[in-house]
Amino acid sequence: MSVTASSGAVNARPRLYQTAISSTISQIEQQDRFATRSELEDLSTYFQSGQKRIEIAAIITQNSENIVSKAASRIFTGGSAMAFLERPKSDEELEVDRAGRIVDIKRGMELGTTIYAEATGEGGFLGAIKNFFANTGITGVIDAPPPNFRPINISRYGADRMKKSLRDLSWFLRYATYAIVAGDPNILAQNVRGLREIIEAACSTDATIVALQTMKQAAVGYFLNDPVAIDIIKQYMDVAIAEFKAPTPSPKVRQRNSEDLQGLELPQIYFNTAERRQKFVMKTGLSTSEKNEVIRAAYRQIFERDITKAYSQSVSDLDSKVKNGEISMREYVRRLGKSPLYRDQFFLPFINSRAVELAFKHFLGRSPESREEVAKYFAIVSKGGLNALVDALVNSREYSDYFGEETVPYLRGLGQEAQTARNWGAQFDLFNYSAPFRKVPQFITLFAAYNQPLPDQHVYGAGNDPLEIQFGAIFPKETRNPNASPAPFGKDTRRILIRNGAGITNQLGNPSATGSIDPMAPKVFKLDQTQRDSVKITKGKSTKVKGVSITNSETSTQAVIRAIYLQIIGFIPYSGQRLSAAETRLENGQISVREFVRILTKSPIFRDRYWSKLYVCKAIEYTHRRLLGRPTYGRQEMNAYFDIASKKGFYAVVDAIMDTKEYEQAFGEDTVPYERYLTPAGVSLRNNRMGTLTEEKGTKVVVETTPKFVELGQVTEERSAVSIRDRINQGVDKKREQRKIFKLTNTDPVETAALVRAAYRQVFERDMDAYVASEQFSQYASKLKNREITVKEFILAIGTSDLYIKEFYAPFPNTKVIELGTKHFLGRAPIDQAEIRKYNVILASSGIKAMVTEMVNSMEFGEAFGEDVVPYNRFETFPAANYPNTQELYNRLTKQDKSIVVPSFAPTQSKMPTMV
Repeated sequence: MSVTASSGAVNARPRLYQTAISSTISQIEQQDRFATRSELEDLSTYFQSGQKRIEIAAIITQNSENIVSKAASRIFTGGSAMAFLERPKSDEELEVDRAGRIVDIKRGMELGTTIYAEATGEGGFLGAIKNFFANTGITGVIDAPPPNFRPINISRYGADRMKKSLRDLSWFLRYATYAIVAGDPNILAQNVRGLREIIEAACSTDATIVALQTMKQAAVGYFLNDPVAIDIIKQYMDVAIAEFKAPTPSPKVRQRNSEDLQGLELPQIYFNTAERRQKFVMKTGLSTSEKNEVIRAAYRQIFERDITKAYSQSVSDLDSKVKNGEISMREYVRRLGKSPLYRDQFFLPFINSRAVELAFKHFLGRSPESREEVAKYFAIVSKGGLNALVDALVNSREYSDYFGEETVPYLRGLGQEAQTARNWGAQFDLFNYSAPFRKVPQFITLFAAYNQPLPDQHVYGAGNDPLEIQFGAIFPKETRNPNASPAPFGKDTRRILIRNGAGITNQLGNPSATGSIDPMAPKVFKLDQTQRDSVKITKGKSTKVKGVSITNSETSTQAVIRAIYLQIIGFIPYSGQRLSAAETRLENGQISVREFVRILTKSPIFRDRYWSKLYVCKAIEYTHRRLLGRPTYGRQEMNAYFDIASKKGFYAVVDAIMDTKEYEQAFGEDTVPYERYLTPAGVSLRNNRMGTLTEEKGTKVVVETTPKFVELGQVTEERSAVSIRDRINQGVDKKREQRKIFKLTNTDPVETAALVRAAYRQVFERDMDAYVASEQFSQYASKLKNREITVKEFILAIGTSDLYIKEFYAPFPNTKVIELGTKHFLGRAPIDQAEIRKYNVILASSGIKAMVTEMVNSMEFGEAFGEDVVPYNRFETFPAANYPNTQELYNRLTKQDKSIVVPSFAPTQSKMPTMV
């Protein structure tokens, strides 16, 4: 079974609707000519009226509520329809009666006790007379209502339907302003036509026509002294009324059928509003100039340019025969395809796969639509060459159905017919780029990608979860190297999730094992509740009752609270940000851990970090991972939470996640949420790469060979110590030392703790909270305090830890890893490319641990820091280029800027003469 999917984004997307400028220029560009006098006059008229059109749209938009109000008052009865118009609240709506009570205008309008009146400068009797004459045709704009029109009773119609009706009227008016500014009624035909049957089923067609007529009269009433504006409004509002009266056109069905494709349909309103492309037909009765225009159209289609104008080339004998009627246009196209000119430009420079794609574009006006179709014509061109390929396409039934004997082939994918989704983006690339600029075949790789297994990818993203959570638009904006074949995803596609921990202690499969300790699973924090007996007096008798209390377990409670903060918001907040009242209630046993998590998730600190600044899909994903400990399964689960967020808001999403049965089974009331499932990309980030694994005994011995670039980088001449020193210093002798140097001189706990924190800042580029650091490095800190290990050994231990590998090795390429290693352990940037090559060999052959060990045990480390000094930024100018590199490397944080600093070494030009 073949998978139908989108072929991805394209650089140039089709326009949703046309403007007076775009439609004129498109026609001129298609015919490859200069604009005619009449076309220039039309454009000049449009530009001259531009200011007028913008003023009309601005006035109509400013008075849109008044215009819709008059239309609603005309077709509805039994109350004020404008009470149901969903518009933003304003201070002007707050009115106070004589008793000092606020008047509920919306409720009064629904009851009919309050009416909606437009805000105008004229009031009283004169204003009423003006409105009366404006609605009765004194402006010269009057349309007779349909004979079957009857007003609609609001009470019977219902509030929900009223809101939708007023929304639709606002949309009609908005589309009219769009068309007025664009100077083309295309958008009205696209959005209004075809709504008649829909509104007939929900409301009344006659009432909608009356409403449109009333809106036209009301809009014209604001331009009584401007006949030009009145004509413009009448022109576009009449188009909207006429399009609404027209029935929905039947969809256009694709003329050809194929076994490997489903029958496709295209709404005819899209076809009618698509980019108009002229069709050229060769008739015997045409004039000489018209026949020459048809010939040029054939050149533009077959050769992608007018070869007579561009290269002064032509096929004169064929031109004469088709003009004289000796051969048909179909035969003319066939002979152009077999000509040496076509062979040299579109067949010989390309491989057969690309030649087939270009032939489809030139002779059928579309792209290949299936792998089977490509294979069929690939076999034809491989066996019979270009002539056989041209004959197969021109003799096909599809060519006869669309072009016949007289019509020049044209591009049919620009809204002219129904298209398959799986090659839509690639087809636009084929249409928009000339053949010499795209020589790589697109459709072979595209169709082959559909048979590949689905990668692990977020349903709303475009990547393969490189950072576990990948968010992006469904069609990302790609201007360089656009990917035209992403993985196909459907509504039932799920992400692959891997259980974090042993399966026997899975909380879903065995809820009773929630609090069990498993060394392979993440650490679980459960509230330490102690049993306490209380005395209950009943009828003068005292009875001991066993109860639960956490009053005497403050240490355990604080650890749980810290774990909740780290899991939910990702860090320990400052004292002013902590939820002190909720923490006190948790310590006193008044609320459970589950309730504390709910309060924290709804707090401003979480909302600002994970909701307000993100778009909805990303915010839901973060919230879901924080509360349930796993990513969302797929599109259906995301859609459910998205629907809740759109209708009820952020708090409803939190409650929906917290009240699920999964949360109750996994964590219960007293367990802090933790990560239970993660993606395969997350697992690979947390494990060692293949290069870090050492070979076991008995395995095959791999002979290490020195790479060629290392051999070429070796120094062949003998250099003295003085020469080497001069090359290192490059005339700079002064050292810039760090003022504060952390050196272990005694076993004082305060000084040792400060030294350990300095080591964390140097190696991990940030302060490591005691809660995080104690889990992995507390044993090393204790040994350092007891003088069992030196500072150098402590640096080596944390530099080869899993945390360092995860943070500074797995996410980066080898060059960046080497750069960070010299920064963390040697206090400088890499000296030159030779040093990078040296550590690259170690990193590729033995892994990150061997590279860190080599740096820490190097002679440079011993001379600069010794055994008891924490590495620091030495600012040494080894070569002159190293100082700015070191400065730039230390002035940026790795998590904020992942670019590589070292390649700033400028290449030098060779002094040897080059042979040209």
